[in-house]
Amino acid sequence: MSSRLVAAALAAFTLAAAGPALAQTRVTLKSATSSSSYYVMVVQIGEALKEASGGTIQATIEESQGSVQNVKESARRPGNFIFTTPPNLLAAAREGKKPFEGEKGYDRVRTLFVMPFVTVHFVVREDSGITDLAQLAGKDFIGGGKGTFCEGRTKAILSALNLADKVNMVDVELASADNAVRNRKVVGYTSCSSHPTPGITELATGTPIRILPLTPDQLKTVLSLDPASGPVTIAKGTYKGVDTDVQTVGVPVGGFTTDAMDEETAYTITKTFWTKRAAMADKNPWWKGIEPTQVNLMGTKLHPGALRYYKEAGVAIDAALQ
Repeated sequence: MSSRLVAAALAAFTLAAAGPALAQTRVTLKSATSSSSYYVMVVQIGEALKEASGGTIQATIEESQGSVQNVKESARRPGNFIFTTPPNLLAAAREGKKPFEGEKGYDRVRTLFVMPFVTVHFVVREDSGITDLAQLAGKDFIGGGKGTFCEGRTKAILSALNLADKVNMVDVELASADNAVRNRKVVGYTSCSSHPTPGITELATGTPIRILPLTPDQLKTVLSLDPASGPVTIAKGTYKGVDTDVQTVGVPVGGFTTDAMDEETAYTITKTFWTKRAAMADKNPWWKGIEPTQVNLMGTKLHPGALRYYKEAGVAIDAALQ
């Protein structure tokens, strides 16, 4: 037998001995803009899935303009689509409320896991002299990005404080906000992302900023009129130049998919997420603030695969989510 034939025979034997290649599962992870902490989070999740599965789960990370876009896409995306959103936005979509009027398909969404909560940041230039939300009256301010969840949250908070008609809201994409502040086109903007937020961290390195706190009375008013929010404290030193604790509000966020995902894939993804949570927290502390029991805050039924994991882990799940 020629050396060429021997080599071919050995190659065939090696492949046969190795067995069939493991099938790859492809998932799409969609969260927020690349400057957001939530984009960093889904990159981490994608890496964790690849590592834990030995490469059999391959994640594609997609940038998004925010939760409204994510929810709207969930009604029509095929395959293993994973996205993040506050749960109250999903509830609005199922009820056909603004901005989801006349749309269908949101009943197919299912819960997988909990994400770090959204922290509402009211960011202003330090040299603006603004120290209180009420002082935004008459000022040009970017309220979280056109058509985003953050814009809606900003308007809700300002409305609760009777400021909605007094602030000059500049209607631009959030991606333009940092430059608008640097170039003194606006006094500031709202960012809704888990802290520390990369975009704000970068801004603070070259432009002195202030994160506006809610006073005790403002906090009480916002929480009484907005049950979707809860109190959050941004610790001093989180951002350069912010040397005091900042009291603000936050909103729960979840990782969701649709019923197009099969049970085994949902089980594996959910188990991997919680198994790798501690390792992810070693790199980014925002993961330390979540725990499996918080999945009951999501308000959307669990995917059967995710439910199987939580039952195995001994996590008590509300009947409405099963």
